[in-house]
Amino acid sequence: MPDADPLILLQLKLGYSFNSLARLEEALTHPSYRYDHPEVTVSNQRLEFLGDAVLQVVLSTELFHLFPAGQEGTLTKRRSLLARGVFLGVLAKEIGLDQCLRLGVSEAATGGRAKPSLLEDAFEALIGALYLDGGLDAARQTVLRIYGDLEGRLDAVEARDNPKGRLQERIQPEHGNQALQYQVLKIEGADHARSFEVQVSLAGRPIGRGRGSSKKLAEEAAAREALETLRGESPPCPPPPPSPASS
Repeated sequence: MPDADPLILLQLKLGYSFNSLARLEEALTHPSYRYDHPEVTVSNQRLEFLGDAVLQVVLSTELFHLFPAGQEGTLTKRRSLLARGVFLGVLAKEIGLDQCLRLGVSEAATGGRAKPSLLEDAFEALIGALYLDGGLDAARQTVLRIYGDLEGRLDAVEARDNPKGRLQERIQPEHGNQALQYQVLKIEGADHARSFEVQVSLAGRPIGRGRGSSKKLAEEAAAREALETLRGESPPCPPPPPSPASS
């Protein structure tokens, strides 16, 4: 539907029809739009404030139930990963929010639709508008539809943000704290332009390899590859211990 109203397409993607289209338009109105349209008296800044709080409640509740053994610090970090600006910008693009924004001429001309901070603000404003239009339950259901598989989303962002910690968390319950070993395979280049190659093994079995300009970055790259290796599979079991010699 190339000629369809962008607001209709957005609501179809959300799976929610607004009772007040004016509220939806407010959520999509960047402050710069008012400079070129003095008849417009509102922008999405107030809704952004409200939507941020609603999103925190929704994510906190879902993570609380998804990880019943999770400690406060771990849950807080996970919520932060799912609510941070860059990630919200990705979600905004997935639902086509960037194409629906009402921007001033100058803002649009300088790539405003692709700015992560602007997309983050608009996404939070949209959540605020959903809350005012349909209540907390409507906002919660729509947020969860947008996120989809919350645990899968979390796996992806945690793997990028802290791949070594994520890999350790996956391996530790079954294999203990000492099952992973990182080994530097190669160091190349002059002192000011070093390149490291690292391999990570699980109980002696290589499961990932990575390169980086420091040992730390190479280890993180190896851990990311290991997570990809193990994704969708049970972690490989270490070889059984040798049988005791019979006397």
